[in-house]
Amino acid sequence: MSAIDSLFQQLRSTGRKALMPFVTAGDPDLDFTAEVIRQVVARGSHLCELGIPYSDPIADGPVIQASYTRALDKGVKLAAILEMLGRLTPEVPAPIVTMVSYAIIYRHGLEQYVAAAKAAGVAGAIVPDLPVEEAGPLAAICRREDFGLIQLVTPTTPRDRALRIVEQATGFVYYVSVTGITGERTELPPEIVDNVAWLRSRTQLPICIGFGISRPEHVRMLAPVADGLIVGSAIVRRISEAATRPREQVLREIGDYVAELLAATETATGG
Repeated sequence: MSAIDSLFQQLRSTGRKALMPFVTAGDPDLDFTAEVIRQVVARGSHLCELGIPYSDPIADGPVIQASYTRALDKGVKLAAILEMLGRLTPEVPAPIVTMVSYAIIYRHGLEQYVAAAKAAGVAGAIVPDLPVEEAGPLAAICRREDFGLIQLVTPTTPRDRALRIVEQATGFVYYVSVTGITGERTELPPEIVDNVAWLRSRTQLPICIGFGISRPEHVRMLAPVADGLIVGSAIVRRISEAATRPREQVLREIGDYVAELLAATETATGG
């Protein structure tokens, strides 16, 4: 059983829901990335999603795109990210998954990427640009290596295709809450609840919802139907302030924000 499987089994047994912050690797630098991960886990986050910067990101809004650009402009490379994670993961009691383009995995080599990521303590990969029709080879490697291959289902995914996606996925399913790109929203579409309920009836995998989640009321709305909630742009925007403000202050504010969202999950689930 993988670290992701063990975590969700434990959370389900207690009726609790996972909070998963998203952090861009190397923005503003890898040392601060590690500090942010330590902070959000210390404040109660259950998993972390680490974005591997890519010059042509898929479905990312302006906040995350800008963070990728800043990291790439500073020369952040995959090898350095994995080296940082190799030092960090032994001290962080939460699984870390990478959000990584399939182009990066393919260029690195499928077997080689999974081996290098596992050696660095990574528990899985979210691969947003991997079509289900081409996922077989990587899915087979990930199943063999007990490494999560997290794939996305969107509001516009035909239901027959969604079923094929969840059959290939391991770890959890990433349900995209809105049509379009990542970014903070004031409101989320109410049909999310019904869509996720349908998907839950078709798979035993945990379902984590991402895109647009930024407020406690979003968490309270979605926690009853989700196994986990992913928060990205709202955290990346706060991290960007580290370039012009004291880092310790920014870290504390990120921690306070995460604690506020975690409190909302407890309220929503009666914890």
